[in-house]
Amino acid sequence: MAKLNIVLLEPEIPANTGNIGRTCVATGTKLHLIEPLGFSLSEKAIKRAGMDYWKDLDVTTYLDYEDFLQKNPGAKIYYATTKGLQTYTDVHYEEDCYIMFGKESAGIPEEILMENKEQCIRIPMLEKIRSLNLSNSVAIVLYEALRQDNFSHMQMEGQLHHHHW
Repeated sequence: MAKLNIVLLEPEIPANTGNIGRTCVATGTKLHLIEPLGFSLSEKAIKRAGMDYWKDLDVTTYLDYEDFLQKNPGAKIYYATTKGLQTYTDVHYEEDCYIMFGKESAGIPEEILMENKEQCIRIPMLEKIRSLNLSNSVAIVLYEALRQDNFSHMQMEGQLHHHHW
């Protein structure tokens, strides 16, 4: 079973992080949050946001980007950015790889992108659009990585509640 990792670098909007957390729970993906966060992860704030699944989420927080790198030595990281030279479908997502997304207002700092040019990926979109919503972007790229692994650990058939197929 491939284990994937989603990394949010300084996320600012709690609803986006909540949606991403739910997607991670639904896919068995680990979530990594790099501080500073634009919101509180206190139990009260999480309950207020209706994130009752948060208890099932495999989540780790880090003080900053350097702390993340130190605690995940040798990690294969893909950097999702509107500035990437290759699309998210151009790469093969290895088991245990990390897919990083930047904060909503600014993305991943260009200094980090310059150091990792070959691992930068983008979602194609029309030229005049600045970016997609963060939680949508995570879902698009994560499901491509899962598709490449043939959704190996996921339920592939749904069942009706009152009828049978």
